[in-house]
Amino acid sequence: MSSHNSFTFPGFLPLRLPVTVYPMKAFPVINDLVTDVSWNCRVNKKIPPFEARPGTEWKMYQEDVDRVQEYRPCIECFLCQNVCHVLRKHEEMEKFAGPRFFVRVAALEMHPLDSKSRLRMLKDELGIGVCNITKCCTEACPEEIHITDNAIIPLKERGVDEFYDPVLMLVRKIRGAKPESG
Repeated sequence: MSSHNSFTFPGFLPLRLPVTVYPMKAFPVINDLVTDVSWNCRVNKKIPPFEARPGTEWKMYQEDVDRVQEYRPCIECFLCQNVCHVLRKHEEMEKFAGPRFFVRVAALEMHPLDSKSRLRMLKDELGIGVCNITKCCTEACPEEIHITDNAIIPLKERGVDEFYDPVLMLVRKIRGAKPESG
């Protein structure tokens, strides 16, 4: 192996080509490689935390635990946010929370002991309907979280069931009930 332009980390292939590093494209550059990701903090604060039902018995099936734990490896690197074309190219940050926060909401919504519904918020404030499911977020995730298939699509399906299901709408009309308020 020649020593020019090659470097090896244990467990990785040698780097034979130069590596170019750029600042994240979805966020404003502050200086050099530093970007302003404070918008992510503002979005995160909007999302209501876990709220257990009163009198909850803290027992869960293992499959429910596994489902919720799937999202835990997220290291909040925001690479999924950075590759999301809705955020990066269309600059829809005021209408669209992005994949990182859909993962966070999925972990809460899929938790069997959580009592808070965030479906209305997903629809009205976080803009889940804007995602066109390109899977670029999943491909960019260094923790290999299946963001699109296991967070975004199930959340979209729940929203459609909640707000657009014609049978459920008819039942609500008969009973005088309204969709979840979130």
